[in-house]
Amino acid sequence: MANPLRPEVVRLYKNLLYLGREYPKGADYFRDRLRAAFAKNKCVQDPEQIKQMIARGEHVARELEALYYLRKYRAMKKRYYEE
Repeated sequence: MANPLRPEVVRLYKNLLYLGREYPKGADYFRDRLRAAFAKNKCVQDPEQIKQMIARGEHVARELEALYYLRKYRAMKKRYYEE
């Protein structure tokens, strides 16, 4: 029987994979770590535990977005203001 949360997990994986393209240590590093994290938890069957992991993954995605926005802001500030 297929897990009803599977589409959410796949969406989260794709979203994180997309966000990892600009990761400071490189996309390959991020992809390997992401794949390992999802593979480690592939045997989890409890829907509540899966929902908690999805929430944690979405939190990581928001943190990555904030990191990227901050980096872009600093680059723009550096272009226009001398420090």
